[in-house]
Amino acid sequence: WRNIIAAAYPDSVVRWRSVWGAMLARVGVNAIVPARGGDAVGLFIVKRRVEGSTYPTLASTLIALTLFDSVVALGFIVYALASGALPGSSVLARLSAFDFHWFFGHIRGTLIVIGLILLIVLLLLLWFAEQLVGFWHRVGLGFRIFSDKTAYLRRVAVWQAADWCLRLTMIFFFLRAFHVPATLHNAILVQVTQSLAVLFPISPSGIGTEQALLLYTFAGKAARTTLLSFSVGMRVTLIVFNALLGFGAILTMLRTLHWRQRVEADRDAVAEHSP
Repeated sequence: WRNIIAAAYPDSVVRWRSVWGAMLARVGVNAIVPARGGDAVGLFIVKRRVEGSTYPTLASTLIALTLFDSVVALGFIVYALASGALPGSSVLARLSAFDFHWFFGHIRGTLIVIGLILLIVLLLLLWFAEQLVGFWHRVGLGFRIFSDKTAYLRRVAVWQAADWCLRLTMIFFFLRAFHVPATLHNAILVQVTQSLAVLFPISPSGIGTEQALLLYTFAGKAARTTLLSFSVGMRVTLIVFNALLGFGAILTMLRTLHWRQRVEADRDAVAEHSP
């Protein structure tokens, strides 16, 4: 993330420790707060540490950061679908622990609602197009890293590829620890359930979705109690570890754990000074 921000603001000093702390805070809050609440905390911290930065640009750097992850996650999902490991929409509608079973049980109404939301957003963008010229320029700065493909591959993609390797390695050893068959195939399937769980995280860390998908995906490979122990044990371990690091970073960088008040106060200040 630091390298993407540095590309967006080449004339500003972007320190590793500042962005690292913001990333830890972001991950820590996201571990226990649904709907990606940690993203706001990370953006707030970085904006305070990078001179001249704006929220539209910083938010777009997060989008740029997720592009590589999205491609890899999509590849894993396609792999899981091709292997027949994932349930169909009719099965998802019957998974009571699945956060979105109601939506899959009413797929036509869900698609209609999504279509209406997209239409309203498009109409609003067209209506305010002229007023948003400066806004879109700031958003575009966040994607400046893609103008130099070599720099992107060397300074961003290679680190994210290493991150994915570490994720699969971690899952592999968690599988072994809970006596679930530990293979690369199974590690990828677990990663797929985690990726789908945080796609629309209604529950903290998408734990409800993850458990439902794991029980279906690994049916017949291990006992139900073993799978539940694995799912809960791994998720709780990660939540506690990420939360401790994240709130430690918040305390260090903001000198308080009341991050909601600080973020809301900053939003009010921005609104007051906006034309």
